Amino acid sequence: MNKVENDASILAATQHWLVRAVIGLNLCPFAKSVYIKKQIRYVIDRSISDQDVLAALEAEMIYLADADPAQVDTSLLIVPDILSDFLDYNNFLNRAQRLLKRMRLTGVLQIASFHPRYQFADRGTDDIENYTNRAPYPIFQLLREASIERALAGFSDTSTIYERNQETLRRLGHDGWHNWLNKPADD
Repeated sequence: MNKVENDASILAATQHWLVRAVIGLNLCPFAKSVYIKKQIRYVIDRSISDQDVLAALEAEMIYLADADPAQVDTSLLIVPDILSDFLDYNNFLNRAQRLLKRMRLTGVLQIASFHPRYQFADRGTDDIENYTNRAPYPIFQLLREASIERALAGFSDTSTIYERNQETLRRLGHDGWHNWLNKPADD
């Protein structure tokens, strides 16, 4: 990661990815609603140690659990200066899940993971399907379980989301993905 990037450019890149990839390609059919309602909290954490990231995650979990869902429904904790290696990030997720359990927030909150080098266990490093979870920076998304349940209730078959996303990326291919992502967000 480029440690000299300022928070404004990190936020802009994250929001562009969210609008173009996640919402624009409908990778998460539930993201558009919280985006339009401005219920997404973006937190840029410049930590450079695992312990500090855990502390930031704990603080964000407390914040989201206590916040009014009508105001903040999900949080994106962006960590641009650490966990740039995907295996380190993936291993850290286990610690994040243990923290969630220790805080007795399992069933209240959920952690979704995004990373610039995201790789599914059954995929090669550069397989296009990995791009469904590739973001400009390592990101921990905290979601409310109740909101997920409400959103899923209105969706006929959630098991098809994963398959549909991978098919979308296969149709685009690497060049199509990069072309799509590099267009302005208002296209």
